[in-house]
Amino acid sequence: MIATNPASQILVVGDALFDDHRSRGYHPERPERLHAARAALDRCAHEGLRAEHVASRDATEEELARVHDEAYLANLASLAGHHASLDPDTYLAPSSVAAARRAAGAGVALVDALLDPSSQRPGEARSPGLALLRPPGHHATRSRGMGFCLLNNVAVAAASALAKGLNRVAILDWDVHHGNGTQDIFWTDPRVLYISLHQYPYYPGTGAVHEKGGGDAGGYTVNVPLSQGAGDRVYAEAFRQVVDPVLEAFAPELILVSAGFDAHQRDPLADMCVTDGGYAAMASLVARAAQRSAEGRLAFFLEGGYDLGALSSSLAATLLGAASAASTEPSSTGAAPASFRHAGEVTQARQTAAEHWRGI
Repeated sequence: MIATNPASQILVVGDALFDDHRSRGYHPERPERLHAARAALDRCAHEGLRAEHVASRDATEEELARVHDEAYLANLASLAGHHASLDPDTYLAPSSVAAARRAAGAGVALVDALLDPSSQRPGEARSPGLALLRPPGHHATRSRGMGFCLLNNVAVAAASALAKGLNRVAILDWDVHHGNGTQDIFWTDPRVLYISLHQYPYYPGTGAVHEKGGGDAGGYTVNVPLSQGAGDRVYAEAFRQVVDPVLEAFAPELILVSAGFDAHQRDPLADMCVTDGGYAAMASLVARAAQRSAEGRLAFFLEGGYDLGALSSSLAATLLGAASAASTEPSSTGAAPASFRHAGEVTQARQTAAEHWRGI
């Protein structure tokens, strides 16, 4: 049953330790990103959406081992306390490993709070969750950190939810870069639906439409690769034709969003044209999907987004869009229409997904 009143609060987890993950030189994945994200919460508070803080904690070895190989975790531990790099893009400062373990555990703590029946107030939509985490996580595979990521925060949280008894978890990834790590981790696990909308071809080179999962999980990876220049209308069409019908067919009990904001039109590291309104519309649609099958259980995990102003404004729009989903209609007004090229890309993704998800 969908509540008729918007949520009045958002569950937020973060930690000051995340600010200590800082490169010795300039790096786009920097602590100021969290400052911008925290400013988004102030914007939300002015709109009547207050933050309810969830205590963070470190991930346990058991929680990490569900999604990462023992050898990789041991190698990462050996780098704790040092300046190092995993690749030309992915740095470690002396506090980075500790921050990564705290980020992964904080995501689990947030999901635990969402699964707590007391997190829903009578007459209101269930409060959405927000994990303000650094380092980000969706590029970290089972055996390798890369792309600014050390541990896969959203994967650790999803695996924890499954260990606690859930049967179906959906991960929606709208970061502009394909979440190769999350795809890798759940490639053969039909309990996890992974949907990604991303610029393609682009870093890290994965996420083609034919990448659909393996073993018993064929079709449970759904990629919507989009060429540069896609904006609000393109993303809205992808939601209408692919994301929403697949989520409805899968009927997740929990939805986690790898919420990167680097598809924003002002982001310096990519070439997409999504606006604040586009993010609000996507958030509203995914919140409605969560209300439909997951009792409103929905959490956004911060991934990319490197223009600080765009990160702050689009995150605020996302949270307000999700919180008001029960009482407002999503909108993408003012967006340019989808080009013939982009329309073809969305159609191809729908046709590929329909090979498994009949009727979409």
